Amino acid sequence: MALRAISLRRLPRYSAVARPFFLRTYATPGSPKPSRNPPPPPGLESVFGGSAGKQGTTVAPKPPGVGPPSGPSLPKKPDVGLPGLEGEENRPEDQKEQDEPRRPKLSEQLGGKAGKRVTTGGGGGGGGNGGGAGGPGGQPGGFGGMTPNQLLLLAVSTYALWSMTAPDDVRTKEITWQEFRNSLLARGLVSSLEVVNRNKVRVHLHNPLSGQPQQTNPTGSGSLPSPSHGPAPYQFTIGSLEAFENLLIASQDELGIPPAERVPVSYREEISTFQTIMHFAPTLLIAGLLLWMARRGGSAMGGGGPGGGIFGVGKSRAKMFNKDEQVAVRFKDVAGMDEAKEEIMEFVKFLKEPLKYEKLGAKIPRGAILSGPPGTGKTLLAKATAGEAGVPFLSVSGSEFVEMFVGVGPSRVRDLFANAKKNAPCIIFVDEIDAIGKSRGKGGNFGGNDERESTLNQLLVEMDGFGTNEHVVVLAGTNRPDVLDSALMRPGRFDRHIAIDRPDIGGRRQIFAVHLKPITLAPELTIDRIAEKLALLTPGFSGADIANVCNEAALRAARHGGEVVTEADFDGAIERVIAGLERKSRVLGKDEKKTVAYHEAGHAVCGWFLEHADPLLKVSIIPRGVGALGYAQYLPKERFLFSTEQLLDRMSMTLGGRVAEEIFFGRITTGAQDDLQKITKMAFEVCANYGMDPAIGPISYGGRDQQGEGFQKPFSEATAEALDKAVKKMVIQAHDRTTRLLTEHKEDVEKVAKLLLVKEVITREDMRLTLGPRPFANKDEMDDLIERELDQKKQEKEVQEPDGPVPQLAFKPIKVD
Repeated sequence: MALRAISLRRLPRYSAVARPFFLRTYATPGSPKPSRNPPPPPGLESVFGGSAGKQGTTVAPKPPGVGPPSGPSLPKKPDVGLPGLEGEENRPEDQKEQDEPRRPKLSEQLGGKAGKRVTTGGGGGGGGNGGGAGGPGGQPGGFGGMTPNQLLLLAVSTYALWSMTAPDDVRTKEITWQEFRNSLLARGLVSSLEVVNRNKVRVHLHNPLSGQPQQTNPTGSGSLPSPSHGPAPYQFTIGSLEAFENLLIASQDELGIPPAERVPVSYREEISTFQTIMHFAPTLLIAGLLLWMARRGGSAMGGGGPGGGIFGVGKSRAKMFNKDEQVAVRFKDVAGMDEAKEEIMEFVKFLKEPLKYEKLGAKIPRGAILSGPPGTGKTLLAKATAGEAGVPFLSVSGSEFVEMFVGVGPSRVRDLFANAKKNAPCIIFVDEIDAIGKSRGKGGNFGGNDERESTLNQLLVEMDGFGTNEHVVVLAGTNRPDVLDSALMRPGRFDRHIAIDRPDIGGRRQIFAVHLKPITLAPELTIDRIAEKLALLTPGFSGADIANVCNEAALRAARHGGEVVTEADFDGAIERVIAGLERKSRVLGKDEKKTVAYHEAGHAVCGWFLEHADPLLKVSIIPRGVGALGYAQYLPKERFLFSTEQLLDRMSMTLGGRVAEEIFFGRITTGAQDDLQKITKMAFEVCANYGMDPAIGPISYGGRDQQGEGFQKPFSEATAEALDKAVKKMVIQAHDRTTRLLTEHKEDVEKVAKLLLVKEVITREDMRLTLGPRPFANKDEMDDLIERELDQKKQEKEVQEPDGPVPQLAFKPIKVD
């Protein structure tokens, strides 16, 4: 019991809850009760002048009749009980109760004033500074929801950990050399000295009872320690080991200590547990930081989920869509590509009903590649396939196979197809496959190992190899089918090549109808009517361009405070998409504005009086975009074949602005730079690619685009010189033809230019009022649309005013015999 009480003294900071619980739990009946402030045992108080051990201690009162010891000798038998409890057993019980105040019961300390016992459920917390909420089964709550047993276990564990890791210097009292010499060495109390790490000297004392080496408890007090095993009681610091040895020898000579009784000195090198931990702490900290950064950077290196982290870079990052994760896009949301949609829908039918085709001996196509210009809806069609398939759909980008580590690409391809085979029947969609599918040997690596080629080889094996799964279909999208490897494009891998081109007028009408549904239109506008007109005004627009036009119209209406989207908002949106944002801050001078007006008037007049030129829609001298000071908007006819006359008319119309400057100002400006680039390119295509020049002959050299891919031209220097002469001759002929045309219609050019200076923007209707109808029998689509709109307005007026006169229109529709 004495040892247990001593362990209690080593934990002096127990709370008021834990201490009485400890005493009542571990104390045995009849054992002496320890005092809170026991006096130090007698012994070394006189070693340092009686100063050690007096601070913070009180001497227990002696029983009557017990006096101080008669002499300086120590008691014959050591007291193994608790210090400060001498004569406790001889006192009567009533006197003990009078001397010692009553200890509160455990229930009173834990529960405060709430002394009622709860039989079921958790006990309530104590009053005053009591504990927290009660635990289950009626156990009272402790500090922070912990029971007294848990608090005791935590305290003991903390002390044990501190005892194992704390250095010995913490448990040893530091003294000086003078104190060591005069108080310990001179009195013959030193048993041995231990030099630690050449800078510390630990002093071991004789046991005052048996003469054996004495250890002290780690309280650090100067009182006589109890006989127990532990560190040395005292230590002092030395600056030099040689100086210490010389000083120790000199001190023992001065004190007259015989050589046989001189203090032995040992030397020791030690590293404490605490020092070891502190030694490796920076390394562990850096390693932990690197591990944390590696785990945190998993999303950038290997993606989230099972493939994340630096050790998961070989995992595929394809996203899977299944029946539970439905995609909002359906085939009904895809318009303007009926043929391509039918092809993709057939793949879905293959996977949903494979027996229907297999019983006829048909095999499911391995894959299809979707090719076409940007914005035509390849990825949208793939999304609709994911929403309609009803089978697992894996989507991945071609660039996700390429990483900085060698072998990551093939590993991700293997993992992708392994995942697809587990979920068969399944569809894989690889967007922008040209990132890994380019023709081998043309990457510019000059024979070196290329990671992209290894990825392509693995893709070829997975698509049509020994382990091919017939119920896995691969779809791919690309803008450059011409650069793909021939082994990838062959039947058995990509059996079908689906070309998705820009929509025609019917496709644009369908796409506009889809994108106009969520837009709030003006009451006089219907989706069918406005979709038909917008489809006519946007030749060459892709699906993405059409979606942008509808969105810009809604933004323009909101910018001007409108509650509905009007026809003017759509016209402004088309202008912004084609020519750019209107530059109100760019103010032209009077001379510049006049020059731009005559330049655009020359384009308009040429287009009006040339039969094969594109129909004019609008002319403006308002600066737009980056460098456009004015522009003329045309409606190109959707042709698939061009004759020589049609190309020459286009070249003449393009040269109309420069020729107008020459005729009316006698000078030329830099405003025709873009026009000259267009006609030069067109003339080169006519001579070098289309074989329409008689001097060159029916030969095609592939045009300028294909010439830039090689280091040499596909023709000789003599042919190059002949091509230059033919191109120059064609441009000069177009220039002379345009000069004759504008000279003949010089007055018409002045009329259009003056109207532009006044209105800044003129439309096709203004051109009809100014120049009259075009002198050609064939009408274009714009004329048909204008006639239909005029007839519709005429009918509306007649319905509103059945008895009144019909108002005169600003211009009359064209009548063709």
